[in-house]
Amino acid sequence: MRLIEMTRSEAIKAAPESLLIIPLGATEQHGPHLPVGTDTLLVETIAERALLALRDSFPAVLAPTLPVGSSAHHVPFGGTLSLTSPSFYRVLMDIGRSAASVGFRRMFYLNGHGGNHELAQVAARDLGLELPIAVGAGSWWAMAYDALIEAGSPAIRNIPGHAGGFETAAMMAIAGHLVREQRPVREGQPAESPPFRSDYRTEIHDSWQAIDGFTDNPADATAELGARFLSVAVAKVAADLGIFYSKSQAAM
Repeated sequence: MRLIEMTRSEAIKAAPESLLIIPLGATEQHGPHLPVGTDTLLVETIAERALLALRDSFPAVLAPTLPVGSSAHHVPFGGTLSLTSPSFYRVLMDIGRSAASVGFRRMFYLNGHGGNHELAQVAARDLGLELPIAVGAGSWWAMAYDALIEAGSPAIRNIPGHAGGFETAAMMAIAGHLVREQRPVREGQPAESPPFRSDYRTEIHDSWQAIDGFTDNPADATAELGARFLSVAVAKVAADLGIFYSKSQAAM
């Protein structure tokens, strides 16, 4: 069920027993070859497919995808809309509070943009402390990281990267017509530990400009590999959402 297609009475009726999935995207530069809505398109696809896989398991409602996130690091390139970190956090808190006010007792922020990762987790924690609800937050590529590495290719080890082989492959699988044919080539780019799996968080001023706004080699991507990535991610996200719902149901 999509929240935007429901009437107010239908939403009120569904809310108490449903899991509200809130996809978090971004509008930001993705190199010279991918659309600025890449993160939004991918997280919405993952959310839709995961809920279809769960349609007979428990009631769920899909909220509209938030298409703007915390993307200040990409603003210098152009094509980017961004909220400051405090503003993005407040938006998530306001969305969660308003959802709770109409009866949703379980909600999950499914994130698709690296700049939102930590902020979504903090908002989920604070909402769960403030209100008598169960709140989760996770980035789809982080939730499925081990499975994605196992399912991937030796040439694409930087997951999620940014506008590199991984995201390019995924976009080729869901909207190949939006991937520009002249993909840049970057050979020999080593895989780096993504911030959500590292022992510490780093941010180096102007580091994105130094790599022209993309991390690894988009030329390694194929639609077939992207389809494999998405299939693995959908299965893992669906499984995690099912676990979250079961735990919240037992606790509330």
